[in-house]
Amino acid sequence: MIKSRSRSGKGGVARAAGKISIATTCSRVLGFFRDILLARIFGATGLTDAFFVAYRIPNLLRELFAEGSVSAGYVPVFTEYLSKEGKEEAKKLAGVVLAFLLSVTLIICLAGILLAPNITRIVAPNFVNNPEQFSLTVKLLRIMFPFLLFISLAALAMGTLNSLRVFFLPALAPAFFNLVMIASVLYLAPHFSVPVLAIAVGVTLGGAVQYGVQIWPLAKRGFHVRPQFSLSHPGLKKVLLLLLPVVTATGVMHINVLISNIFATYLPAGSVTYLYYGYRLILFPIGIFGISVAMALLPSLSEQVARNDTDAVRDTFSFSLRLVFFTSIPAMAGLIALSGPIVNTLFQRDMFTYEATQGTVYALIFYSSGIWVFSGLRVVRAVFYSMQDSKTPLKVALLTVVINAFFCYFLKGPLQHGGLALALVIAASVNFFVLLAILRSKLGSIDGTRIAATLLKVSTASFIMGCAGWFMLQGDMWMESGRTLEKSLLLTGVIAVCVGLYLLFMYLMKSDELSYLLKMRKKSNKIR
Repeated sequence: MIKSRSRSGKGGVARAAGKISIATTCSRVLGFFRDILLARIFGATGLTDAFFVAYRIPNLLRELFAEGSVSAGYVPVFTEYLSKEGKEEAKKLAGVVLAFLLSVTLIICLAGILLAPNITRIVAPNFVNNPEQFSLTVKLLRIMFPFLLFISLAALAMGTLNSLRVFFLPALAPAFFNLVMIASVLYLAPHFSVPVLAIAVGVTLGGAVQYGVQIWPLAKRGFHVRPQFSLSHPGLKKVLLLLLPVVTATGVMHINVLISNIFATYLPAGSVTYLYYGYRLILFPIGIFGISVAMALLPSLSEQVARNDTDAVRDTFSFSLRLVFFTSIPAMAGLIALSGPIVNTLFQRDMFTYEATQGTVYALIFYSSGIWVFSGLRVVRAVFYSMQDSKTPLKVALLTVVINAFFCYFLKGPLQHGGLALALVIAASVNFFVLLAILRSKLGSIDGTRIAATLLKVSTASFIMGCAGWFMLQGDMWMESGRTLEKSLLLTGVIAVCVGLYLLFMYLMKSDELSYLLKMRKKSNKIR
């Protein structure tokens, strides 16, 4: 029993989250390199707007299926079968779910390819006035739609491996997607008369590779799953009852991003691109901290719920949320304070001008203010999903679609594309706090005093750190292009100093989270 608690308690979550964070960091870094190449070659124009509008659909599907949504509906049921029914029954369940996913996604892909013009009219209504841009968006969308098939299979493989306590390789799989994308930019695009079409081909091929790299570790553990068609399987029904609300609820944030894009098509050229790059930058800390913790948290919480151990659920949730705040709030402060130098260093070269940098920085500042909310929302939802309650997050999430659309409409005038980013943060904040209040009523307590204490300490240290970083990186060099190596070294050095300052202040304020992580590190070193 003690061993089980260790695997599914704070230590198990922290260790698994650490592995996922390392793998996710590799993927995000490659993703940044991919975006740097795209910015350098294509800049921020009507052409890139067409690509990013079309890419928003497969990217939405990627985030919807690959970033824990399928796992949230599948992992609790698969874990239950594995622990109560045995390996063979769990393997059969995986095969039945695989067959169902294949059938559904093939139908959706075919429908998406046929209805691409109609979808383009919905996601980019203003493009109709520019036939060339509209036609290009339709072509791009058709090329990228099969990505849904591969990413769904990759998500199922990730959920199975996570249930088997394999976290690193599934989290690293998206890195292979980015490698294929980079290869398509460097080697495939020059051979196309319209280079962005090659990037679309890279998206679909990258999805296939992301699934392919997970086949071997599954087979190694005896889960070389084959499709088994059985709509009457009780496990499939249970998964679907959980999965459909989960996918919808998690997808609401990305649907809200899509709504932002629709409004952005009515703003000056480049607005869609600014929002894309700004959003991409905040996905780095969200992926490392929020998504990593939530993915590691779900199997542990599922075990605790199966044991009816409410105290353990409360303790694990409290620790996980505090850990997310400990990491995501300083990331928020850092991105806001250093937004100009970061965007300049990463993107401003060749076709990506200072004007494009300013537009991206403007979006990034508004997006960054919600990093802690986006990350915390992942953790709160994980508790509901572990309890096999996926309807509550869905109901609350649907409310935020209306809230987001309302603020997009009223903020796009005075704040332009920055208002669209702010609308997304407002909607996510409502989602987070409403779910937190409902969770408190379910658990009786969520250890609110300790969470509030962590929030106060972290916010104070992050504010001081952000001010110091902003002060150290003042100067005209951040308006100019070039000097990339010098800027990179200076930016890296200042970030290192800021991290050191943050950790120093947290140490002086006796942070429980920092103390726990230091103890874990000491134990790890002793084991080695």
